[in-house]
Amino acid sequence: MLNSLLLLSAFALNAQEPAGSKDHPLIRRYEGSQIKRYSMREFDEYTLPLGKTDGTRHNPSRVVEGRVVRIEYVSPPDRSLVEVSRNYEAALAKGGFQTLFRCRGDECGRVGSDRVLVTAKLSRPEGDVYATFLFVYAGKSVYIGQDIVEIKPMQSGMVKVDASALAGDIARTGHSAVYGIYFDTAKWDVKSESAAALKEIATLLARNTQMKILVVGHTDSVGAMEANRVLSRKRAEAVVWELSGVYGVAPARLAADGAGASCPVASNRTEDGRALNRRVELVEQ
Repeated sequence: MLNSLLLLSAFALNAQEPAGSKDHPLIRRYEGSQIKRYSMREFDEYTLPLGKTDGTRHNPSRVVEGRVVRIEYVSPPDRSLVEVSRNYEAALAKGGFQTLFRCRGDECGRVGSDRVLVTAKLSRPEGDVYATFLFVYAGKSVYIGQDIVEIKPMQSGMVKVDASALAGDIARTGHSAVYGIYFDTAKWDVKSESAAALKEIATLLARNTQMKILVVGHTDSVGAMEANRVLSRKRAEAVVWELSGVYGVAPARLAADGAGASCPVASNRTEDGRALNRRVELVEQ
């Protein structure tokens, strides 16, 4: 925690700051600075700069996901780029952040611009925090761009499985992903919480009496490739058994296959991406 980082001032709290704006609880502003822009997104992607830029992008870089807070400050007059950036860097180190990347001048992009960019990480049990700071000297003051990403899982359950939506997906693309079918790790028994999704698939097939579907299991990339392929097929077979044995779908209208981790829809580098890759897809035959 950076509770000791740079006290707020009366100047920085004046009414000219955007409504609802505030310092991030982990990283306070440079004393006397004023917020010019503020935004917060509960869940989004953010590209961390981790290497020098060629003028358009940093290489390497890394995409992370979580709660993203962006705050843009302007320092009080007559503060130097060195003074402001070093104050932040010292406070980050004191608060337990590890510096992942630092650059100055042309290496940070925009040739001829006097700027410093710092990317840092705070490891903590409740979820890592990434911070990127851009310091740019602009006339008499220093612009401070601060992006804070708190890693956390995407809120689930926001998209419900619906027979009409499944039919629409299949009509448009020939397949539809289903995320409401659940299995324990490394197992293929369909869990009871999957009943709502299975019922909607059965409704889809009842409404479309000529439709035949291939149920395809997908996994993330954790584990051996062949083991994942076998697991994904067994899960697909378990879904077919549930649809025919419990919901009365004719076995001739169903087939099963497993793709393992070979067809990801998101990066397997993050838990949220792996969760999206663990799915069942319905493919029209």
